[in-house]
This record gives sequence, C-alpha cells and structure tokens, in this order.
Amino acid sequence: MAHEIIAATNAIVTLDVALPGIVWGWIITMNMWAKSIGTGIIFLTFFLLKKYPIETGFIRFPAVVISIVTIHLFLFFTVIDLHQMFRFWHIFFYPHMTSAITVGAWMATGFVGLILGMAYFIYLKKDEAMYDKLLNYTVVLAIPVTLYTAGLMAQSTARELWQMPTESAQMILAALLAGSATMLLMGGNKFSDEIKKDLGIILGLSALAAFILYMAEIIFGPMKAEEVAAVLEYIKGGEYTIMFWMGQLLAFIVPMVLVCMSITKKSYYLLKVAAISALIGLWISKHVWLVIPQLLSMS
Repeated sequence: MAHEIIAATNAIVTLDVALPGIVWGWIITMNMWAKSIGTGIIFLTFFLLKKYPIETGFIRFPAVVISIVTIHLFLFFTVIDLHQMFRFWHIFFYPHMTSAITVGAWMATGFVGLILGMAYFIYLKKDEAMYDKLLNYTVVLAIPVTLYTAGLMAQSTARELWQMPTESAQMILAALLAGSATMLLMGGNKFSDEIKKDLGIILGLSALAAFILYMAEIIFGPMKAEEVAAVLEYIKGGEYTIMFWMGQLLAFIVPMVLVCMSITKKSYYLLKVAAISALIGLWISKHVWLVIPQLLSMS
C-alpha cells in the first residue's frame, strides 16, 4: 500500500489538455509526397528494366538520384516535425517496435543504404549487374517504406477516416502514380511509344483506383461512423471543398482523360502534361485528407 501511495504522489502530468489546431500540417504532406516519388521511381525502374532491359538502361543513374533526393526530403521533413528533433537518434538506440514511426525509420534507413549502394555501383563501378541485384532487394523494401505512413495514421486514435486497409492502398497507388509521372518526365522523348504507353496505363489506372477509393470513402464513410460524417462536411460544402476537388481533378481526373486521349490517338505528347498534373494534384489531395480529420475537436 505504501508503495502505491508513494508512486501516486510522485506522478508527473505531462499533458492534461488536448492539442488545439492542426498538429500534422504541410510538413507531413511534403513527407508523404516526397516518399511517394522516392519509392515510386524504384517501382517503375524495376518494371522497366525487367520488361525493356535494353531500351531503358539509361534510366539507372537518374532514377536512383531522384530516389536519393526525394527520400532524403522525406526524412528531412520527418525529422523537423518531431517535437524533440535533436533526439531522433533515440529511435535507433531506444527502439519501441510497437510504434509505426520506429519501424518506418529502421526500414527507411535500410532503403537509403540500398539506394546509395545502387548509386555507387552504377556511377563509380559501372557495374549494372550489381545495380540490378541491389534493385531486387530495394524494390521489396520500398513496399513497407511507402506503407509505413498508413500505419502511423492508423495508430492515431479517434480518427476514423484514417483506416489502415484503405490508407495502405492509397499509399501504394500514390507511389505508382508519382513514380510513373516522374518517369515520364525524366525519360522524355528517349522512351519509345510502347514504353510511354505502358507508363501512361500505369498512371491512368493508378489515378482511377485512387479516385474510386476517395469517392467510396465520401459516399460510404458516413455510414461507418458519425465522426467521418462530421469530418467530410469540410469537403462536401465547407472550407476545404474547393481544395479537395481541385486535388481530385488534377491528380486523378485530368491524368485519366489525358492518358485515354493519348492511347486512343496514339500520340503521347500529352503524357507529360498528365504527369505534371498528377504530381501537383497528389500533393493537394494528400494535404486535404491529412488536415480535415484534425479539424474535428476530440473533447
């Protein structure tokens, strides 16, 4: 009994009120957007090198450079969002493996090591075989790296809009959308029409699937929980309505239309426009979906 009394009287309250306002803002949006490009470009590099090994050999170095830059942007925005950013090393020396951010940090570190190894072998050693061998491992690790943010969002209590299955699908689709868009911009006219068509199909189908998921959440989400119904009012006729539909238009609808036009006419010059639209719209869509659940008071 005495032990319990002493423990109780020495308790330290670290937080006894809710955090007001938006905690995860544009910094986390940049985090997710950059991660989608960094992992997506690896997915598309793997696909193209397997299907068109001769025609796409030139993408090895620029693709890994883009991945390195964007993944480090993702890590930068992750670190600066931490409340004790100079203690981020605790994740590695005092790991808590029930936290999605800890698991994600370890996987992202391994991913960075692999892409740096790929850059070393293709740029300094000119060893394409070793590059391709590392790429096989990197593309596997890219899957959990791009999914970890979905786990982090799903761990947020009382945020019914962020559910792990749906968010996982959206993260993979975002990576495919961003990866194919970036590859189209990077490859330019160096790609044959057949390759452009494949990239356009991946871009269009990713946009279609992501758009369907968003619409399903808007239509059926309110049937699941009252909180979802309240949150979605911000985009059904509230302050984020214009921004939400602008994101849907640029990220998904415009790319789908342009891809269909390109394939139908067998003229692929519009794919660059679709790629730029997809990248801009993806940022907007991710930002709205991140912010609106935080607008609902939990108290």
